[in-house]
Amino acid sequence: MAKPPLFQRATVTRIVKESADARTYVLAPHDGPIAYRAGQFCTFRVPVDGQDLFRSYSMSSAPEIDAELFTTVKRVPGGRVSNWLHDNIVEGDELEMTRASGRFCLRDTDVPLLGYSGGSGITPILSLAKSALATTGRRVRLLCADRDRESVLFEAALTELADRYPGRLEVIRHLDSDGGYLTPESIRDFVRDEGGADHYICGPELFMEMAENALTGTGLVYSERFGVPEPVVPPVDDASTTPAEPQKPAVSPAVEPAAAAAPSDSTVTIILNRKKRTVPRKDGETLLESARRAGLAPPFSCEAGNCATCMARVTKGHATLRQNNALTDEELDEGYVLTCQAIPDTDAITVDYE
Repeated sequence: MAKPPLFQRATVTRIVKESADARTYVLAPHDGPIAYRAGQFCTFRVPVDGQDLFRSYSMSSAPEIDAELFTTVKRVPGGRVSNWLHDNIVEGDELEMTRASGRFCLRDTDVPLLGYSGGSGITPILSLAKSALATTGRRVRLLCADRDRESVLFEAALTELADRYPGRLEVIRHLDSDGGYLTPESIRDFVRDEGGADHYICGPELFMEMAENALTGTGLVYSERFGVPEPVVPPVDDASTTPAEPQKPAVSPAVEPAAAAAPSDSTVTIILNRKKRTVPRKDGETLLESARRAGLAPPFSCEAGNCATCMARVTKGHATLRQNNALTDEELDEGYVLTCQAIPDTDAITVDYE
């Protein structure tokens, strides 16, 4: 199986102002429509101050109901990519994007879908709601928390869905400006007696932790988190929505020992942009970390095993993935790995970014 190009170009055909600080970009990929599932995301490569930065943004469209591909980006203070997109991209411009990734998706079931969003976390949940309403008979109930009335996203789209599917969609809005922050009691009141529902949560970290704790024991809970783990260079753009299950390291970072040198004949060879570098292998070091130590600048984004931006193929040796929320079984069989999650477990290993 030949590896598909990681990035393709897409034309921005329209820009929709969702609020004062949120824009929806309607995209036309040059290679034709991309295959994706509701709730997934794409990673974008944008040039900011002479440096390529990578951020992942969820789709607000759903393939069963929208003929076009939408992604929604919220501007945040200090967000290098979100601010660049808002300030520079106009209709007719092109962006570079990967294929769709992520597992924040619907399962095959008829149980109710309950969604909990904080701010722009409504983006993938809107996509899920569209798909569930269009392809199943499931009831959909959404609890949407926003800072104030001016911050509300997708009100017209959700109203249209409620009209199209009468009796199946309920949207409850909570404005922090009116009643303070959403509480665990509010979450439990919203659930009512629907303990067998599927619960989908997306929003800022504190919002998600509160919702996850409140939903303990109520059914299946799916979470999609903003941002990427630290440390990361370049800086994190808080408006990105990179799907990730809670990442719990096997050893606390506060006590995790530094990577130790492996035997002297253990090496990692990296091939990137026609450059070939070999460095001694260090125990516990990922292939991405080895590539950086070799003086290369490999592509990456989430560093959580979710986006496939760092995808490369192992041509010699073997590595074990700590997390994989992006690669298919076929890609794994072909030797592809997520270098941010791949730990070599052979003395010598070669990885090719092709």
